[in-house]
Amino acid sequence: MASLDLERVLKIPDDYEGFPTSLFCVPKHYEDSIGNVLITHGTIQDRIEKLARDVFYDFYKQNKEPVHAICVLKGGYKFFSDLLDKVNALNSNHSEGSVPISVDFIRLKSYENTESSGEVNIIGLDNLDSLAGKNVLIVEDIIDTGKTMKKLLNTIQKYRPKSVKVACLLRKRTPLSSGYIPDYVGFEIPDKFVIGYALDYNEYFRDLLHICVISENGIQKFKV
Repeated sequence: MASLDLERVLKIPDDYEGFPTSLFCVPKHYEDSIGNVLITHGTIQDRIEKLARDVFYDFYKQNKEPVHAICVLKGGYKFFSDLLDKVNALNSNHSEGSVPISVDFIRLKSYENTESSGEVNIIGLDNLDSLAGKNVLIVEDIIDTGKTMKKLLNTIQKYRPKSVKVACLLRKRTPLSSGYIPDYVGFEIPDKFVIGYALDYNEYFRDLLHICVISENGIQKFKV
């Protein structure tokens, strides 16, 4: 899969191996289940700080209009929390103005006939009509093929928001990609199964601080 041709993304090459887990603190119960550390927790935080500045100033230039941030659960909760904390820090320390932020949390479930409808069932947002006229920021952990996100955007657009932007921490290079490009991307990563920083494998590894590649032993150990 071709790389994103974007200036505001950190690209991790396909041949990048990462770092041995022995160099970092990882939970004992995961030591035999992780391949290498692909992105350290510190690097994640530094990159999110830059994304927060991009988000803040992009909306600040739009007459400081309010932003309605929507977190896609479960995997997006840590990225969402850290991103908004950093945006709010800018709000608190910017002498010339701030950007009001409101929040919502959703989960996505595809309809049985997703191929024909092109939509997803949005769970957790009581009234989608409330999005009308708002500047919406969708915050997602990882975009793989991009098909689910395109369906979500197709659904949300029907409720007439003023604008919709998408921020994702990770965008995977995969031959299955629909070609969808988010507005804000933290890292572009190789086509590998990654876990940690709220990204899971069968609900495990969400409590791992770093983003890592799961090992074959980890796949077998936590298989359901």
